[in-house]
Amino acid sequence: MTKRHGYALLAAVIAMIVAISGAIYVGVAADDGTGGTRNATADNRAPRDSAAPASAGTWVGTWSASPAGAEPGTETNGMAGRSLRNVVHTDVGGTEARITLSNLYGQQPLNITHASIAVAAAENDASAVADTMRRLTFSGSTAVVVPAGQQIMSDAVRVRVPRDSDVLVTTYSPTPSGPVTYHAHARQISYAAQGDRTEDVTATAYTEQTPHWRYLTALDVLSDESVGTVVALGDSITDGITSTQGANRRWTDVLADRLRAAAGTGDVPRYSVVNQGISGNQVLAEGLGRPADNPSGLNRLQRDVLGRTNVKAVVIDLGVNDILRNQGEVDPVTVTDGLREMVRRAHARGLRVVGATLMPFGGHRGYSRSRDAVRRAVNAEIRAGKVYDAVVDFDEALRDPYDPRRLRSDYDSGDHLHPSDKGYKRMAEVFELGDLKGAAPAEL
Repeated sequence: MTKRHGYALLAAVIAMIVAISGAIYVGVAADDGTGGTRNATADNRAPRDSAAPASAGTWVGTWSASPAGAEPGTETNGMAGRSLRNVVHTDVGGTEARITLSNLYGQQPLNITHASIAVAAAENDASAVADTMRRLTFSGSTAVVVPAGQQIMSDAVRVRVPRDSDVLVTTYSPTPSGPVTYHAHARQISYAAQGDRTEDVTATAYTEQTPHWRYLTALDVLSDESVGTVVALGDSITDGITSTQGANRRWTDVLADRLRAAAGTGDVPRYSVVNQGISGNQVLAEGLGRPADNPSGLNRLQRDVLGRTNVKAVVIDLGVNDILRNQGEVDPVTVTDGLREMVRRAHARGLRVVGATLMPFGGHRGYSRSRDAVRRAVNAEIRAGKVYDAVVDFDEALRDPYDPRRLRSDYDSGDHLHPSDKGYKRMAEVFELGDLKGAAPAEL
């Protein structure tokens, strides 16, 4: 069997596996923007702040992060007896909010007895604006049990969430419930405190710091600023792994700023942007375990794109890890066929798909001439309009004009693969915002 035929057979087998993989993530269901599934059980205690929401607007995602694996060291006790205060940064604002919690990688039920949301008093701060503190409920109850492998969406709560601001989402679990489902590379410090300090507006008790987001995977708002959500699906470059911590300088953050500033002018849609990047992510291959750590782009498309709130468009920037992380030389057809399958599934939901060319990695430890040839072959198909509805050419925008195998030095973080803050900014600047509008599939 030739190498090309071997990869083609591998791709076919993986495609068959992925076709049934959606069943693994039991709790995920598509959200039409009007509500969400409640895949867990709750107690009967009467909630505080239980007045029925009365605002008007459109439900959109204002922040999200992909569950990427089980946090090391949490296998037995999870985070029992601790309040976990996740700090997240909003894109658009709204008058109501709701969250999604995930126990995807848990091996025991996750018993949340208390959860809250509040606007942070300042950026990168665990203290809250006192009059924004709200207790969250789940199907009308203040406590919820999330079974292993499932997720839960909270009820909507009335709170004014500002655009471009930090929000605090805090959960408390009194019992062991490991391992913890987390997103490792948050580029944002979050906090933990001993005991139930869920509605503590001060930061005094929150002495533990973490670079991870735990359990929390989405924050939606009822917005009068946005009519839909754009999902960025990618790897560490989308995850913003080399961007400045706590500064929100991922390319998706800058793209969100551009969309807000230009919303409603010309062909620019009024969309929010949420980030579903996972460092090391590939189109086809994934990590070990059931469910798999770092699931492939094909595997997680349903969960991380189609299952997000009121999605109108998706931007895909995947493929470089398929080239770099495999010992043999990957056939570019294998990569592009995987990308086309993702596009086909997105089109079946009426979504617009914008795809990125793969940026150079000359000087990186994984570089070789043959791997660069695969990258250039993938890019040729993308630029020819044979993969996506529209193309954003990150490669052309960031490569060194004197050595196209490398990133331009001021756009390079120093590892010759990931951009600097300036490089991430440049990625967002070359985006044609009007390309995100519309849902007609390309003739591929």
